[in-house]
Amino acid sequence: MPDRVYNVLFLCTGNSARSILGEAILNHVGQGRYSAYSAGSTPKGAVHPMTLETLAKVGIPTDGLRSKAWDEFAVPGAPKMDFIFTVCDNAAGETCPIWPGQPMTAHWGIEDPAAVRGPEFKQRAAFDDALRYLRNRIGAFINLPLTSIDRMALNSKLEGIGALDGTTTKSSNVA
Repeated sequence: MPDRVYNVLFLCTGNSARSILGEAILNHVGQGRYSAYSAGSTPKGAVHPMTLETLAKVGIPTDGLRSKAWDEFAVPGAPKMDFIFTVCDNAAGETCPIWPGQPMTAHWGIEDPAAVRGPEFKQRAAFDDALRYLRNRIGAFINLPLTSIDRMALNSKLEGIGALDGTTTKSSNVA
């Protein structure tokens, strides 16, 4: 068991696809070192069905996933976040609540698969792409030496992870 569990919040506007994917992936591959959560500034109120299908297809549990407002994590008694990652451009530009403890933040923008219109195969491909990008970025994140890196260097690394594409690397081949 790890000495410390890090709390991570994935933020998006609707909290129905990308941020939910991030929460589920990190909870699955975090090996007890991370507790991941997700939320949105204006949540849809339901997880997109293709989000759940995409996760189930790769064997990532979906129990307990729900669309929720970020206000849940800015109230007394809420888990104190160590890291907050915005995964959509809208949420990155919005005024966020004041997070207790000054967590590290970074923007990991990903195209919204829920916004894709057209044939079902294109929609599924968009969800698969979002999953691949997040798996790659989360794989890089969980391999950071969090206990031995200073805050400024860590911030630089977190921002760099946001620029990673969906190409699988040895260190990011998770789940």
